[in-house]
This record gives sequence, C-alpha cells and structure tokens, in this order.
Amino acid sequence: MTPPSSGTGQRGGGSAIRLRHRTVHGYRRAFRMAGKGRAILLIHGIGDSSDTWRDVMPGLARSYRVIAPDLLGHGASDKPRADYSLPAYANGMRDLLGVLGVERVTLVGHSLGGAVAMQFAYQFPERCERLVLVGTGGISHQVTPLLRAASLPGAELLLMALRLPTMRTQLGLAVKALRFLDTGLGVDAPDLLRVVDALPDGTSRSAFIRTLRAVVDWRGQVGTMLDRCYLAQGMPTMLVWGGRDQVVPATHAGLGHVAMPGSRLEIFEDAGHFPFRTDPQRFERVLRDFIATTEPAPYSAEQWRRLLRNRTPGPRPSAPRGTARATTDDPPALRPA
Repeated sequence: MTPPSSGTGQRGGGSAIRLRHRTVHGYRRAFRMAGKGRAILLIHGIGDSSDTWRDVMPGLARSYRVIAPDLLGHGASDKPRADYSLPAYANGMRDLLGVLGVERVTLVGHSLGGAVAMQFAYQFPERCERLVLVGTGGISHQVTPLLRAASLPGAELLLMALRLPTMRTQLGLAVKALRFLDTGLGVDAPDLLRVVDALPDGTSRSAFIRTLRAVVDWRGQVGTMLDRCYLAQGMPTMLVWGGRDQVVPATHAGLGHVAMPGSRLEIFEDAGHFPFRTDPQRFERVLRDFIATTEPAPYSAEQWRRLLRNRTPGPRPSAPRGTARATTDDPPALRPA
C-alpha cells in the first residue's frame, strides 16, 4: 500500500526501471517493465502501485521479463469512474499483456493483487504458467477492521481528514508507539499509513473506495476462492505470507495451502503484510527457486471441462517438478520456511 514514487529510481541501489504508459480502451495505463525471458507479472495491492516492487524488480529482470502495472485507479494509471471489480482487473491485465505481446506469465499477486491473480488464472488458465499469492485477499472472509471500516459510508471524508496536518502528526506518533511496543499491527502500520499519502485528491480516494467496496464490506471480504480452488490442479502454486500479517492474517495461508493440493507454502516469520519489502533478497530467492523447480502449467480444454463438471480432476497432466515444498499431506498448521 505504498504510494507511487515520484521518480523512476530503485531503492537499495537497484538500476532505474522507468515508468511507461500505454492507452488501452481509452484509458492510460502505467507500468514498469524490464528484462528478457519468461514473463513474470507482478500485481500490487489496493492503494499501492508498481513502485512497491522496486526492491525485487532489478534482480528478477536479470533472468526474466518482469512486468509490474499500476492497476486502473492506482498509481500513475488513469482513475476513471469505471468497473473496479476483480473480473474487470483480470481483463485489464489480459489486455495490457496483449498490447505488450506477452502470451503467458507467472503471476505474482500481493493482497488485492493476489485476488486479481487468482481471478486471472480462473478466467484465462491458458495464459497462466504459475501462481504466486503473497498475503493475498480472497481466501477467507476475515480482514483487518481498518479495511472493513473504510468500506462504510463516509469513508472518503475520513480519508480526507486523515491527510490534515494535525491528524497526520497524531497518526505518526501512534505508528511509532505501535512499533516501539513491537505489536503485530506495528509491523504493517508504516505501510498502512502510506496509503493515505497515496490518495492526494478526490479522484484517487474515489477510485480507492470503489475498488475496496468491490471486495470488502463491513462484515469482511465479500467472496473467497475456496469454492473454485480445485481448478488449481496441475497449476504450480506458491503462497508467501508474513507470519505477523495483521491485514490478511497468516491463518489464511494455511487455509489456501490445504485447499490447493501440491502447493508450496513460505512463511516469512518476522514480516507483516509486505514480506517482499521486509526481506526482498529472500523473496527473490524463494521466487527464483519456485520457478526453477517447476514447469509451466500445461493447459487442456478437456481437462478444464472435466474439472468443472466433476469438481474432481481426471488424469492429471505430468506433475510439475518440485511443486510441493509443503503439501496438503502436511498438518494444516503454518510451517516456517
């Protein structure tokens, strides 16, 4: 949930990866792209932008073609009065890839981006090679009360008030206190606070609220992927979570891992909702290993029909190499990597 950077440089001494733009369906879409080889699509979370991946993009770009878009309504992309649902975002990713001439990708989605990645894999399985879900939404209904509150009427006024200097100072002091006390919320509080800075005007705040209300209401997340996760049979899948995540609790990682046979689970014990920012070197290493030890998912229209009709797989395609660092044969308790 970090704000878009004002420049194009990378944190941590990485090489510059400039922001680019393409117009799709009349809307200006911003994205970062670097490298050559098999494609990796990095999808950020709500209120965030492609800049959130700046610590991992340069290293990955040495071996892969890495594409990190600003979702519509986020970052430097246009923020129209439009459809901000998960299917619409999945369609937008397909269309951007079409414009860029990219046929298949390894999907890496964080938070809302993880839900978009799952929706993309559901709508366009023939274009998905692997699925990596990072602190993703859409697995269970539970979510932080902060996001539930932000979905209520009047939330735009509250977001505007949070940018007032006096309120901003008080929030900054609260964040320092939470971090000093080493609370779980303190781990994520700085990134949660940045989302306020990433919404400088009414157009940005309206797009944020529209996006949030498409997936969250006062009771929690509106839908889950658990009714369709059986379709992930044969799709190399990895879940990466922060052990101290207070936005989407780490228990969701266990639920998703058990629901996706053959999936791999990686827990960053001391990280919160942004493990790829807390420890970018480890995240890059884990992602590289996952890609190196799995084969791109094969796609069979007949297999897909069989799954939909029977909810159980028919004869599985050749098993991807090394997909199961941790599998559903393991106890459902979370196991650190």
